[in-house]
Amino acid sequence: MKPKKNPKLEIGRNSSLYFAIGLNLMLLLSWQMLEFKTYENDVVSIDVLEVVSEFEEEIPVLDQVALPPPPPPPAVLQENLQIVEDVEDVEETIIESSETDQSDAIVEVIHVEDVEVVEIEEEVEVAFAVIEDVPVFPGCEGLSKSKSKECFQKKMQEHVVKHFSYPAAALDLGIQGRVSIIFTIDTQGYVAGIRSRGPDKILEKEAERIIGLLPKMRPGKQRGKPVKVSYAVPIFFKYQEG
Repeated sequence: MKPKKNPKLEIGRNSSLYFAIGLNLMLLLSWQMLEFKTYENDVVSIDVLEVVSEFEEEIPVLDQVALPPPPPPPAVLQENLQIVEDVEDVEETIIESSETDQSDAIVEVIHVEDVEVVEIEEEVEVAFAVIEDVPVFPGCEGLSKSKSKECFQKKMQEHVVKHFSYPAAALDLGIQGRVSIIFTIDTQGYVAGIRSRGPDKILEKEAERIIGLLPKMRPGKQRGKPVKVSYAVPIFFKYQEG
């Protein structure tokens, strides 16, 4: 039995060709749409400029009044000079110079024996590390130089521990740290010139209070003479959180 369909009229035979043509047409159309540009038409308002001529006022020309010329300067009167012959001889006054020369100079000879030398005592401040005779802390008398220095430092630590008190305000604020104290022991053995540097004024004030309670000492000596001795000590303020 022969098929009824005409093979020349079969649509599916050229479907791939039709697909390729349609795809190319869609790509061409898409490219044209992407390349299409539009421009905004700016609205330009054209106004009519009216130019009005300004009225110029004519300023009348006034005649200038001629001022009279200044008066001439007054005439200089010339005095009549009359030459009179000298009748009397006038004695000239001779003014002597008040300046003195080397012959009138006063020479005073000063002998070396007459010169008095006045010694001026200067206040010298020596560091504790290089002082010859360190200040003697109460309870360190009669020791050698090395032992006296060790005793001084030991007594200083004991003094700080004895009078140490953690400020309540610093505890409430959680302030802690190291305070460096520098002070001097003067020629009389008293503590002076206390300076401190720390993390807060509260701790600095407490450290200065502790150093201010130091007792009177025997002053340090350099070459046999009492001198000021500078000393530095750190005080640590630290609390443990419970």
